[in-house]
Amino acid sequence: MNTREVTNQYRLNKWTEIVRECRSSGQTVSSWCADHDINLKSYYYWLRRVRAAACEALPSLYSQNISISNPIVPVNIPVSTAGTNAGDQEVLSDIIIRFGAVTLEIRNNASAILIENTLKALQNVR
Repeated sequence: MNTREVTNQYRLNKWTEIVRECRSSGQTVSSWCADHDINLKSYYYWLRRVRAAACEALPSLYSQNISISNPIVPVNIPVSTAGTNAGDQEVLSDIIIRFGAVTLEIRNNASAILIENTLKALQNVR
């Protein structure tokens, strides 16, 4: 990082703190600036620069959150020959989860890995 980048980052941090102070004060911007001997035009310039920096940071934060919080979870569902009609399926299911029109049934003999992967997949259902 060169000197210019360090200087810009320092200024941006300082402006961010000023904007936070003003917003949390409960006063209007003009009265807060008057109380702190800050030119109103300077304040709005700083606010514009802080907002621009925040917007520039959004795409990288957004893409990082997408890859971390929404992983694709493979679910291996074993084929079972038991319980071929609807009445037998309810008898053999220990857990029944319903999301609107979707019904998920977990059988008595489901492996721990299958249940874990299913629950991970359900975390991403909206």
